[in-house]
Amino acid sequence: MGGKVQNTLIFSVTVLFISFSSAASSSQYNTLVVNTFPSSPILSSPESESLTTPSQSTTSLSLHLSHIDAISSFSDASPAELFNLRLKRDSIRVESLTSLAAVSSRRNVTRRAPRSAGGFSGAVISGLSQGSGEYFMRLGVGTPATNMYMVLDTGSDVVWLQCAPCKVCYNQSDAIFDPSKSKTFATVPCGSRLCRRLDDSTECFRQRSKRCLYQVSYGDGSFTVGDFSTETLTFKGARVDHVAVGCGHDNEGLFVGAAGLLGLGRGGLSFPSQTKNRYSGKFSYCLVDRTSSGSASKPPSTIAFGNDAVPKTSVFTPLLTNPKLDTFYYLQLLGISVGGSRVRGVSESQFKLDATGNGGVIIDSGTSVTRLTQSAYVALRDAFRLGAKRLKRAPSYSLFDTCFDLSGMSTVKVPTVVFHFGGGEVSLPASNYLIPVNTQGRFCFAFAGTMGSLSIIGNIQQQGFRVAYDLTGSRVGFLPRAC
Repeated sequence: MGGKVQNTLIFSVTVLFISFSSAASSSQYNTLVVNTFPSSPILSSPESESLTTPSQSTTSLSLHLSHIDAISSFSDASPAELFNLRLKRDSIRVESLTSLAAVSSRRNVTRRAPRSAGGFSGAVISGLSQGSGEYFMRLGVGTPATNMYMVLDTGSDVVWLQCAPCKVCYNQSDAIFDPSKSKTFATVPCGSRLCRRLDDSTECFRQRSKRCLYQVSYGDGSFTVGDFSTETLTFKGARVDHVAVGCGHDNEGLFVGAAGLLGLGRGGLSFPSQTKNRYSGKFSYCLVDRTSSGSASKPPSTIAFGNDAVPKTSVFTPLLTNPKLDTFYYLQLLGISVGGSRVRGVSESQFKLDATGNGGVIIDSGTSVTRLTQSAYVALRDAFRLGAKRLKRAPSYSLFDTCFDLSGMSTVKVPTVVFHFGGGEVSLPASNYLIPVNTQGRFCFAFAGTMGSLSIIGNIQQQGFRVAYDLTGSRVGFLPRAC
């Protein structure tokens, strides 16, 4: 009897040890499926999303998104060439956001320096190879509706599109919008309350124009100038009237492809802010990899507006407020773990948003690769290298200085990476931080350092999460595997 009890005790202890070891192992390593370099995406048919007979009162909306690669003018480019174009665009994007934040911290302005020259959901299209953004959605503009692609951008506020007649217009995939053919188009009078909500509402006075004039400049030198107006936007199953829209007659810079931009920022003229009464200031998106065409095996990226867009089971972190810049979504990042342990060289102080508007961490749909302040990045990189020391190293690639040769492998164990936000933790899938960069099995750690004080959480790290923005509750939520 005693022998049986002893054997049972030994067996129980063994099972407990195995269970503990398994739990510890799962917190230290993720399994990465070593997929081949992605092929170019095929554009799904957004036209199949009916924009006819929409409702004016629906309080929820859901739409598909597409990646820029799918509507790219570089359709003959190889996947490797498209990826390199993405990295080049990404660097320009980061410079633009950093420049905007720096200007705003030096001058008491909001969003950008002026240039003198119910709910619904839908699909998102990826904007990889053009400078106008990463993800696009299809919507209708005017009455009758003219369908066109618009860039989604959480880093800007003003909704705008190219309009005829053009002084200068870049190439876009659809016909230029002609406001004279729309029954619902209306210009905004100079000096009106709506006109005064622009950062610089005095341009119409300087030019002695009765119509309100808008001008938006971006940090990369791109700009759009034209008439500030109101127009009807039509989405799948929903019509939204009297949206303040910039009707651009002079649009220059790194745009191309899309007709304009749907600003999803936090400022007062963004689409979520304008439709707060209808959609409660809530929206969310779920981004899949850029090669998804919306098949059963690869669901499309989507965006949703309204109360249903914010899942209650999300991990929420509060939004911080920059007193100098109301556009960006600032988060409280407390630290990062690698392989189950907090990285000592990464602390909240490195991501502090100070009273002058400097520093901080923003989440951005238009940036691909997460950028961290240099000291935090070096500490994170070194911790990951140590945890992945059994993997064969490969040469650096573009902005990536930590790469591995995974050729011939089907799966591989890699250290876990976890963001520690105020309010909760977000554990990243391995494919969100170790990505293929060529067809020879080279994978790189998809983070980079920045010499500036602004850190940016990019869309590669967001893939597969339902990222929910609750302007009313002043919070952002993350729900994994929710596309």
